[in-house]
Amino acid sequence: MFSLMALLAAPLLAADVSPKDNIKNAAAALGNQTNYSWRTTVEVGNNSRFRPGPTEGRTQKGGYTALLMSFGDNTNEAVLKGTNGAIKTPDNGWQSLAEAAKDDGGGGFNPSLFLARMMQNFKAPAIQAADLADAAKDLKKDTNGISGDLTEDGAKALLTFRPRGGGGGGEGPTVSNAKGSAKFWLTDGKLVKYQFRVQGTVSFGGNDRDVDRTTTVEIRDVNSTKIEVPAEAKKKMQ
Repeated sequence: MFSLMALLAAPLLAADVSPKDNIKNAAAALGNQTNYSWRTTVEVGNNSRFRPGPTEGRTQKGGYTALLMSFGDNTNEAVLKGTNGAIKTPDNGWQSLAEAAKDDGGGGFNPSLFLARMMQNFKAPAIQAADLADAAKDLKKDTNGISGDLTEDGAKALLTFRPRGGGGGGEGPTVSNAKGSAKFWLTDGKLVKYQFRVQGTVSFGGNDRDVDRTTTVEIRDVNSTKIEVPAEAKKKMQ
């Protein structure tokens, strides 16, 4: 009788799991794997001056995270572990995040500073996917995946550019007309891909810029990813 009751209850319990819970459970399971890789691609509007190329990422549970990022003709690298990190640019070689985050006083675009702040704000896919699920208003499941609109605050957070825990110097940008959406693909309960689109007007330094950005993250090589960290990068992270 107990076995029969358990069999009857199992479908009911499964039905009680919400789409948001499905995503968060899958994200947590991904984060508990020994390692995994991913590829991130970003699509921006025709008016955007900043057109990033793809990012290849690899991470180990409790270990290093390595990123290979392309911007136009340049390729940059980053290595993170906990709160420590280092970046490598074609012009400056390996620098700690603290070194790269120093303003060079030139007044123009500083690639090292930009990358350092990106890394301070970085979230691995297992964490980012769970945060996206929390930022969604009403996730629904269909034959193509799980999707829903983002809250205004959720879209604003993705449109702004502030380091983890705040800081970074100066006042951050302000955002108006923020909106967005997110979609997740699960296979056998495992997170294999997610995508989010954000739109809004970002104001910074007296300039307004309309943003329409779609980010797609594809998960790969779970438990078969290897990371080799250059000795110079490790030294900069100490």
